[in-house]
Amino acid sequence: QVQLVESGGGLVQAGGSLRLSCAASGRIFSINAMGWYRQAPGKQRELVAVITSGGSTTYADSVKGRFTISRDNAKNTVYLQMNSLKPEDTAVYYCNARGVLTTPMGDFRSWGQGTQVTVSS
Repeated sequence: QVQLVESGGGLVQAGGSLRLSCAASGRIFSINAMGWYRQAPGKQRELVAVITSGGSTTYADSVKGRFTISRDNAKNTVYLQMNSLKPEDTAVYYCNARGVLTTPMGDFRSWGQGTQVTVSS
C-alpha cells in the first residue's frame, strides 16, 4: 500500500560521511513520522532517528551530534546525514514511515528493504 525506497548506503572509512535517502509512495494521505532504524549482525533492530511531520526529532544517544535527520514533506522523503562515522555504525539501515492511507482510509506502518552501511577502521 505504501512503498519505501532507500538509497545512499555504501562503504566508507571511519570519520567519513554518508547520506541516506528514503522516498515513500503509494496510497498516502498523510505521513505522521518517518525514521531510520538499523540492525547489526547478531543484534536487534534499534532506533537511529525519527522526525515527525512537524519537524520534531529524536535521536539515539549513540548518534547524537553526528547524525542529522531531515524530511521533505512535499516529496514524502526523509534523509539521514551521517558524519564522523565509526565502525560500530556498520549495519543495515531501514527506513520506516507511519501515517494514514487514502480512501479507504486506515493507518499504515511501512518498512524499506534496507541499505547496507559499512564503516571500515
